[in-house]
Amino acid sequence: PPPPLMSPPPSSPWTSVPLPPPDPILSISDRFRLDPSPAKLNLGVGAYRTSAGKPFVLPAVHAAAAELLADPDANHEYLPIDGLKPFTDAARTLVFGSPAAEQNDIVSVQALSGTGALRVAAEFLAAYYRTPAGGDAPAAVLIPDPTWPNHHAVFQAAGFAARVKYPYFSRDSNAVDFPAMTAALEAAEEGSVLVLHACAHNPTGADLTGAQWAAVREIAGRKRFAVMFDSAYQGFASGDLERDAKPVRDMVAMAAGERPAVILVAQSFAKNMGMYGERVGALHVVMPACGVSDAERNAVRGQLKGVIRRMYSSPPRFGAEVAARVMNDPKRMAAWKEELKGMADRIADVRVRLHDALVANGCPGTWEHVKEQIGMFSYTGLTEKQVEYLTETHHVYLTLDGRISLAGLSEDNVVRFADAVKDAVVSRPKGEP
Repeated sequence: PPPPLMSPPPSSPWTSVPLPPPDPILSISDRFRLDPSPAKLNLGVGAYRTSAGKPFVLPAVHAAAAELLADPDANHEYLPIDGLKPFTDAARTLVFGSPAAEQNDIVSVQALSGTGALRVAAEFLAAYYRTPAGGDAPAAVLIPDPTWPNHHAVFQAAGFAARVKYPYFSRDSNAVDFPAMTAALEAAEEGSVLVLHACAHNPTGADLTGAQWAAVREIAGRKRFAVMFDSAYQGFASGDLERDAKPVRDMVAMAAGERPAVILVAQSFAKNMGMYGERVGALHVVMPACGVSDAERNAVRGQLKGVIRRMYSSPPRFGAEVAARVMNDPKRMAAWKEELKGMADRIADVRVRLHDALVANGCPGTWEHVKEQIGMFSYTGLTEKQVEYLTETHHVYLTLDGRISLAGLSEDNVVRFADAVKDAVVSRPKGEP
C-alpha cells in the first residue's frame, strides 16, 4: 500500500517579519564592544563620562537615592497615572521658573524621560489637535534637519503622516542656516506642529542666538504653530539651569495675542541628573493665554492620562522620588547646580582642547565651530567616508553624520583623536567618490 500522506511542516507565523535596520546611534556601542582593539574609542554614546571614561553618578543624586532607600516610609506602590506630584511640580518650576510656573496655566504629567514625553505629546496632538483650517488628519509636523533621529520615528508612530524637514544647519558653514530655516517656517502650513530643541541642539550643538529666537517666536505666534519643545539638556548645556530654560520661558512670556496658542515641553532628567536608566521625565502642556475653563483643563489632563494608561499604565516611582528629593531640598539643589556646572565646564574644556589640537596638527579645514557649539555633542563636519575611515583605521566609533560625544574625550586621548581626524581628512578628502 502507498505510504500515508504527510502534512507539510508548519511554517512560523514570523517568517514575514522583516529585520529592521540597526539603530544609527545604539548600534555603535554594539560594534564598539565587539572590537578587540585596546585603542578603541567610543564617541557615539550620548551619556556623560568622567575624564577617566567612567559613568558619573552625581553626588546630590546619590545622596537623595540613599536617603530614599533608608526611608522606612518609602514603598513600591503604583504612582497615579499622571505621576508623582512633588516631582511634576518641581519639574514644572525648573523649566518655566518661579513665579511663571504658578502664574501660567500648565498641565504637567510624569513621563518616561524625554522620549516618553514626546510620544505621549504626539499621541495627544494626533488625536485632538487640528490646524485652524480643520480636517480629520493630524497637522503637519515640522522637524529640524538634522535632528535626533527618534523625532521622526515618534511622530510617525503616533500617526503624523506629514512630517516636513525644515533646514536648520549648513554643513558648508558648520553653523545654523537661519535664512533657510525661517524661509521654510514662513512657507509652512498655518497651525503646523513645530519641533524645537530648547537648548544644546542634537546632533549639531549649534543653538539659535537671542535675536534668532525672537524671530522664531514671532513667526510661531503669527503662523499659529503648535510649538513642541524638546528639553533634554537643561543645565547640562551651559551649566546654568536658568540660561538653558530661557527659550522656553521667553515663548511662554509672550503677550496673549502674540503667543502660540499651543506650547508643549517634553522634559528629560537623563542627562542633567545622570539618571539615564531610571527614565525620569515630564510633559507640560501650557494652556492658552486667553484662559480656559476648569472643564477644558480637566479634559486635557484626562486625555493625557488616557494616553499614558493605554501605553504603560503608570510611570516608574524610584527615579521620580530621587529627582523630587534633589529639587525640593535647597541644599541638595544647590549642590546639584554646582555638579551640573562641573560637567558642563569639563565638556567646554574638551571643546577647546580638541580645537587647539586640530589647529596645532594642521588638520585641513576650519575648526572654530568645535569651540562655538554647545552641549554634549559636536557636529564635526566629517563626511561619511571619513567616519568610516576613522572606525576602520583608528577604531574610533561615532555616528555616520560626523557627530561626536565630547564626553568620550579627555586630556589623555584628545590629541590622539585629533591626529586620527587629520589622517581621515587627508586620506579621504571631501568630494572623493
